[in-house]
Amino acid sequence: LGWKFYDADDYHPLENRKKMAEGIPLNDEDRIPWLCALHDILRREDSSKQDAIMACSALKKMYRHILVNGASVNESNQPEQPGENPALKILFVHLDGPIDIIAGRMEKRRGHFMPPELLKSQFDTLEPPSTPENFITVSLEKSLSEIVLEIESTILQG
Repeated sequence: LGWKFYDADDYHPLENRKKMAEGIPLNDEDRIPWLCALHDILRREDSSKQDAIMACSALKKMYRHILVNGASVNESNQPEQPGENPALKILFVHLDGPIDIIAGRMEKRRGHFMPPELLKSQFDTLEPPSTPENFITVSLEKSLSEIVLEIESTILQG
């Protein structure tokens, strides 16, 4: 697609990386500043009319809401002022598959700070996207080329 690519893991603060490396799952308090920083990256790209793809484990509906709307939504119950900071248009791609397939892929990674032992905690935290979120679900049991083609065709269809 020729779009910028961001791996959200690259933006975890050192404290989060250390915690995960020690086998300690992140909690909301750990994740929210990270998600706000990711929102800022997406907002910057949107402001410069640049399309982008971000790989991110936005496990909960609240996390995806922060990616779309930013910190202000999380910090207050006040509605945003019209035109102040409009919600970003984000298509969430939920890569869905059995824990054993994902664990097998994680075992093959080298040099990543998150150990495969934390995978269960991610499954326990997961709130799959649902209506009215803007999302598609793609099975990880498909081949890589089928996964990419499905995502690409959805993006190109708008």
